[in-house]
Amino acid sequence: MLEDRRRSRTTPAGTDTPHRVTVLGSFTLTSHGGAVPLGVDARRLVAYLAVHPRAQGRRALAADLWPGVPVDAAMRLLDDAVLAVAVPGLLATDIDGALALGADVDVDLAAAMLLVRALPDVPAVESPDLSPLGADILPGWTAAWIVVERERFRQLRLHATEERSVRLVGAGRCDDAVALARGAVRAAPSRESARRTLIEAYLAQGDIATAVAEYDEYQELLRSSVGATPAFALDGLLPPSPAWPVMRARNVMPRSAVSLPGLRSVRASGGTRRLVAGGSVPGASR
Repeated sequence: MLEDRRRSRTTPAGTDTPHRVTVLGSFTLTSHGGAVPLGVDARRLVAYLAVHPRAQGRRALAADLWPGVPVDAAMRLLDDAVLAVAVPGLLATDIDGALALGADVDVDLAAAMLLVRALPDVPAVESPDLSPLGADILPGWTAAWIVVERERFRQLRLHATEERSVRLVGAGRCDDAVALARGAVRAAPSRESARRTLIEAYLAQGDIATAVAEYDEYQELLRSSVGATPAFALDGLLPPSPAWPVMRARNVMPRSAVSLPGLRSVRASGGTRRLVAGGSVPGASR
């Protein structure tokens, strides 16, 4: 009966990709340019199908959407949710009754995944729109299936961003590389590869002071959050010199406390240490 009702709905002629579902940053559904409100269960159903592009068997789908609910009750809830999605052409079923979004539904996550796959082949001199890689899947939603897919996409987008930053450095586009790497660090402050990428971009930019400050910030973050010794793999980015000893033990003096040629340490009014290149710093106490 559900399938018959859906087949009776027809999409108006002359429309191209009439429906759009977004799950990056927040959930929205638009149809023919207008926002479509959905109830809680219908919204969860559409979001699940947007995150899982393949057709989903009904029993498994119901179990994921209503974990802990008896199978028969979960199936009834699924049927009710399907009926509540009163948007012609938004849902489709295959011959076995499995559910998916319609073929003409535009999903922002699908576009982002295409970008992740294509990015390694995009020349570094080009500037594709990377904004789809700047948001997580449905932040704030706590269902188990969302958590898994959110983390999977997060790892993919961070890796793609880091790799792009490295390629931009190689092409001499250091400012763009720094901007990308900063985004990766904001998304995952404790991720070593993101910090390494940002430090490399700063060094390529010639901004040694900021590179050192970034290194020290990462050290302090690890010590304060997990009590871990910072990974010494980052030491290779900052070559040893008489003025800049390489750290090999716990609880050693941070690099920014070492006197570097052309750099000196100052404290701002809040007591935070900063490295500056020569000259005086207005408002800073010595």
